[in-house]
Amino acid sequence: MELTTNELFELFQIKSTLNNIKISSISTDSRKIQENDVFIAIKGEQFDGHDYVKEVIQKGALLAVVEHKIEDVPLERQIIVSSSLEAYGKIGAYMRSKFKGTVIGLTGSAGKTTTKEELKFLLSHFGKTYATTGNHNNFIGVPQSLCEIDLTADYAIIEMGMSAQGEIEKLVSYVKPDIALVTNVFPMHIEFLKTIENIARAKAEIFSALSSNGIAVINADTNCSDILESIASEHTNHIFLFGKNHLPNVPFQTQDPGENHFYNALACLKTIEALGLDVQKAATFIKDFGPLEGRGKKHLLHLSKDATYTLINDSYSGQPEAMKLAVKALDLMPHHGRKIAVLGKMAELGDFSKEAHRQIGEVVSKTNIDIVIGVCEEMKDMLSLLPQTIKQYYFESKDGLAQFLLNELLQNDDILLIKGARYSSKLYMVADELIKKGTL
Repeated sequence: MELTTNELFELFQIKSTLNNIKISSISTDSRKIQENDVFIAIKGEQFDGHDYVKEVIQKGALLAVVEHKIEDVPLERQIIVSSSLEAYGKIGAYMRSKFKGTVIGLTGSAGKTTTKEELKFLLSHFGKTYATTGNHNNFIGVPQSLCEIDLTADYAIIEMGMSAQGEIEKLVSYVKPDIALVTNVFPMHIEFLKTIENIARAKAEIFSALSSNGIAVINADTNCSDILESIASEHTNHIFLFGKNHLPNVPFQTQDPGENHFYNALACLKTIEALGLDVQKAATFIKDFGPLEGRGKKHLLHLSKDATYTLINDSYSGQPEAMKLAVKALDLMPHHGRKIAVLGKMAELGDFSKEAHRQIGEVVSKTNIDIVIGVCEEMKDMLSLLPQTIKQYYFESKDGLAQFLLNELLQNDDILLIKGARYSSKLYMVADELIKKGTL
């Protein structure tokens, strides 16, 4: 990290007796603080970082960014601000200003992290590429990503998420991307945003920090693409569209079938085209990128010494459109064994919840999937629409599901999809247990 204490003091316009010391890293986690780090004290729902300031200073932290004076801690070790979260963003924005490469900002309702990783994979064939770690895409994650940015990289990809209007506008003011990419607009967080149009406008906030030379990359086939294009045009004349009528003039093949993989690849190739790089070269590497853990990664697991099955671990997100795409992708997979889908409840849908779960049932009913297991009360609406040709089971929760799968249901050569809202259905725990027990 190329940052000194003097730079921080100047950034916040304060004076200190501390010498010009190089900062090792910046963190909001008191457990990870080491010597010469800076600690950002943030008050969360469960813990208040201010309670740990004395501890981190004793561990060797240079400074703590706090919202009020901490007793028994030298004043020269404290940067007192009105909002620690805002201060973290300010530091992140400063680190971004030091980066001389190209910054790509990315958002969307589904597939953000996978698209980000695929774009990082492809861009690494053209230059040194840095990207957000995991899905650190909120008011803590984005500043963290900017503070950890590799200043020697040619490209930096920063992922941004949201659950309300105004959030991306704030985040993108720190990121100031050269290219702003919107992967899709789905009814994610519709409980809070009420309409798909509002979701589109919230996603389109990513264009607000583009310069006149900035570039917008937009999915022309997604919901409310006209809103995205209209808002983007208010900030830049450089708009690149991708979709079924906006295909790259090069052939490519994804590692797995499914519309989600197709659109992720299109988003990456269009971004590479916008960068003026060799799209044909990039397209040759698409087949080498596979799904991420929790987002469609396949595991060949053992039931016994002589019997195996394939787990598709797509347990990170349970957004409606993403679930439809996962079900369709399972249906398309060439496989001679049974196809089984474990589907958990979808969250943050508000009044749209019942209809959304029924829509999943309508999609499943048109597939050749053999067995469907619905998990949580909301999935009863999905199961009610399935034909008799599809065998079905229902579980109130994840409890006992792994044991049922392993001891009663799964057979040699089965392929099993697990999909559901991570924290609502907790199906990721089932996937983790299957992986643990099936890996010899």
